[in-house]
Amino acid sequence: MIRTRAQKRLSVMAVLSAMALVVLDAGLFNVALPTVGASLDAAPGQVILVVSGYQAVLLIGLLPSAHLAGRLGHRRLFAGGLALYGAASIACAFAPSLAVLVAARAVQGLGGATIMALGIALLRLALGPDFLGKAIGWNALTVALCSAAGPIVGALILSVAPWPWLFLAKLPLCAVALLATRALPETPKDGQPIDVVGIALHAATISMVLAVAGLAIAHPATAALLVGPVIALGIGLVQRHGTHEAPLWPVDLLALRPFRVAVLASIFCFTGQSAGLLALPFYLQLALDQGPMNAGLVMTCWPLTVALTSSIANRLAERFGSAPLCVVGGLALASGLMLSALWPTAASLAPLSIGAALSGLGFGLFQVPNNRTLFLSVPPHRSAAAGGMQGSARLIGQTLGALFIGLLLAGIPAAIAPRIGFALASLFALVAALTSASELFPVRGKLTCSRFLKGGPQ
Repeated sequence: MIRTRAQKRLSVMAVLSAMALVVLDAGLFNVALPTVGASLDAAPGQVILVVSGYQAVLLIGLLPSAHLAGRLGHRRLFAGGLALYGAASIACAFAPSLAVLVAARAVQGLGGATIMALGIALLRLALGPDFLGKAIGWNALTVALCSAAGPIVGALILSVAPWPWLFLAKLPLCAVALLATRALPETPKDGQPIDVVGIALHAATISMVLAVAGLAIAHPATAALLVGPVIALGIGLVQRHGTHEAPLWPVDLLALRPFRVAVLASIFCFTGQSAGLLALPFYLQLALDQGPMNAGLVMTCWPLTVALTSSIANRLAERFGSAPLCVVGGLALASGLMLSALWPTAASLAPLSIGAALSGLGFGLFQVPNNRTLFLSVPPHRSAAAGGMQGSARLIGQTLGALFIGLLLAGIPAAIAPRIGFALASLFALVAALTSASELFPVRGKLTCSRFLKGGPQ
């Protein structure tokens, strides 16, 4: 089917506008967490549930969204998820209590999951496979620019309006994206039945994994008791999907070494990134007694350098290779986070600004080449599954980072916990760099899907 230039432009507008909504959400709301906690009379360890709960539902919904797209159609599911996201945003704005806000954010997460899972796949369908590299670059630049704008826009909104306007202010962008979805291409349904049992197993497994992660520090004995059920659920899922041509859990793609390494590195990197970004506003506002505006200015240094770096990272990856760039980026991210943890800040906020900027520089150098490896290592017809796995890796990391910071804030004084969080985040970024470095020393032999499922040599 030949598509006009106008259709292609509107398709790009639909996908990137929807992605901007999801990305702006984090930047707008993270800077407001202390304000929301005070407004709803919630402690820091409780208000973090607004973030971790949203991210948990996003994580649970990503792979099922990719699975359902083949059964219901990419465009229909994408538009439905976008409409659900907008409706849930209204519910968030009028939430009278923390419990209602957390519940509304969970519904919002279901809508966000379809946007994140299907965005790149729809761009590939709308523009053709030859534009996949550019589509990844546009998506990365949109994410970076919206991340840069989020904290300062959030601080500006809070300076003139109460926190519910953080949700209401995004509704015009949601309406524009929803109208533009009419230009997205129709995709044929694959005729396969919806795997309800597989979706349920997936949701149970992810929920158990998050429960283990959340209990590991505060209640290690209870967490240890849950490890066995988690392993059993994981084995059941792999066995269920190992023989499917297009499984809900993409075990066929995880059998590909470049894809598998990119997913693992992404999880570690996003864990560090999330922990660092969440620790920063609490450190600035609770430990250093800075207002939302100063906090927003410091936090903007991080995504701003991500945006500047993302614009050239794809060209650098083409010239020097993705793996070396990921290693350099991971090391820079680790260095920026450790600087924030150790450097004294009594006299000036400059050290935190430098640490945030260095962290953003490293993250930008890591993210684009890592995503490039992830998407270019899979066949075109599995783009939605790759997008779901890429989003899952990101959300696993972001949710784990939020859980770790929440545990620290709940068990350690707020003046100390964020600096420990920076150090922990730096460690995860270092592990991400080392994981990417393994691609500089490729192993001999080829790993097939059957060997992966049987636990053969890698």
